[in-house]
Amino acid sequence: MMKNLGQMMKQAQEMQTKMQEMQDRLAEAELTGSSGAGMVTVTMSGKGEMRRLSIDPSLIVPDDREVLEDLIVAACNDARQRVDSFTQEETQKIMGGLQLPPGMKLPF
Repeated sequence: MMKNLGQMMKQAQEMQTKMQEMQDRLAEAELTGSSGAGMVTVTMSGKGEMRRLSIDPSLIVPDDREVLEDLIVAACNDARQRVDSFTQEETQKIMGGLQLPPGMKLPF
């Protein structure tokens, strides 16, 4: 019984180390989303923090503000989807195929 407890504690410690490594990779990663055939790009960290926004100068037309706003929103959403996919891939690497219950997300 004690042997199993020791092994479980070791596994928990290893998982904690792997989770911290994943958090570090997420913070360092940069994922870019785009819209308007690349005329608007948004780069986010793997944790979803916006790092850069690029807008093609041809889109900066005062009378057409709504188009630019829509493209920025679309690029942000695209970048966020890429962040979510990246996070899921990194989590699967750590979990080694362990299936989480539906609705449960990592990192916690």
